[in-house]
Amino acid sequence: MDLTPALLQSAIQALDRVLDFERPADAVLSAFFREHGKLGARDRSFIAEAVFGVLRRYRYLSALVPAANARTLVVAWLIKVRGMSGAALEKFARPELIQHIREAATDNLPLGVAAELPDWVVEKLQATMSDADILALGRALQQPAPLDLRVNVFRTDRERVLTHLAADGIAGEATPWSPWGIRLTGHPAINRHPLFLDGSIEVQDEGSQLLALLVGARRGEMVCDFCAGAGGKTLALGATMASTGRLYAFDVAEKRLANLKPRLARSGLSNVMPQRIAAETDTRVKRLAGKLDRVLVDAPCSGLGTLRRNPDLKFRQTPEGVAELSRKQAAILRAAAKLVKPGGRLVYATCSLLTEENEAIVEGFLAAGGFDLSPANALLAQQGIALDTGEFLRLSPVAHGTDGFFAAVLVRRDA
Repeated sequence: MDLTPALLQSAIQALDRVLDFERPADAVLSAFFREHGKLGARDRSFIAEAVFGVLRRYRYLSALVPAANARTLVVAWLIKVRGMSGAALEKFARPELIQHIREAATDNLPLGVAAELPDWVVEKLQATMSDADILALGRALQQPAPLDLRVNVFRTDRERVLTHLAADGIAGEATPWSPWGIRLTGHPAINRHPLFLDGSIEVQDEGSQLLALLVGARRGEMVCDFCAGAGGKTLALGATMASTGRLYAFDVAEKRLANLKPRLARSGLSNVMPQRIAAETDTRVKRLAGKLDRVLVDAPCSGLGTLRRNPDLKFRQTPEGVAELSRKQAAILRAAAKLVKPGGRLVYATCSLLTEENEAIVEGFLAAGGFDLSPANALLAQQGIALDTGEFLRLSPVAHGTDGFFAAVLVRRDA
């Protein structure tokens, strides 16, 4: 598209609002577009691409400019990432800035800059990963995520959906591991497609689908999604239960549960019971003590495994914030465990990459007794899924093309 001074200035203004890292970038950008209602679809697309493009390469681009601000970062992104020529940019930026960016040395960048991860995150990862693996992970997290769909098996099956999408000119293929997943080519506006509107498909990363498969909810059971959020995994669980039994969707945020309601209506499921709870110690939780067959705890976490979608998250998290999250995760897991009946299954999951939010939480929980670890690889193999990351499920964009996920399956002892 033709870049105009007005369009470039709009992109700079939008980025400037994001760079304080006080609120999620997508929310800030949505507010910006509401305020600038006259922007056309192509202009909005460019602005969003510029904002998220800078966020994905923020540390690298900051190293190229004499002073990092919204204007210099957008110019650096246009030159170094979009490949725009200096001549094409002369009417938008000072020649000395363009020259500085073009001549800036990019050899021997520090690991955190090359991997686009904060130094404190790199230090935590170095406890379990080599520098080469951290760099590979960081580069994978810089790439935009593919668009994955989950087929609602309560309504239809994957082959029918693939055939329907192909007939409509939408290219996609079955995901490697999830039997419900479809990975689309590109990012079509699927939320206006008839299959989406009638609840046959939902947008959901394949890794998230695998968490629901680990829960293994069956017809007629009593199940709880303890931190349901907007309900993506809740709906997957309800479909595996064929809309039978009882499926509780708990969350502390009314707004998140409100976002579940239209999705639930589309899905056709009638076994889901969304309930807002005040905290993990709510009386609604206590009433179900020892009664549930399966409980999923997709715990609040740093979200560092989702940087392909939310590149600003890494600048909005801190070591102190992660320490506080770890305390909250341990408390939530202990509370959710009380719901599980003898022989029942408890799945603890995060979209974090950090040991202190993952293995350390599970190890501390197991040390208290009452539960045993059930190897995730064996449970997946029982379902015909040839994905072996060991006794824990560990997914990464490098090896699996998914967001970064961690999960542990815990079984309550009979006595």
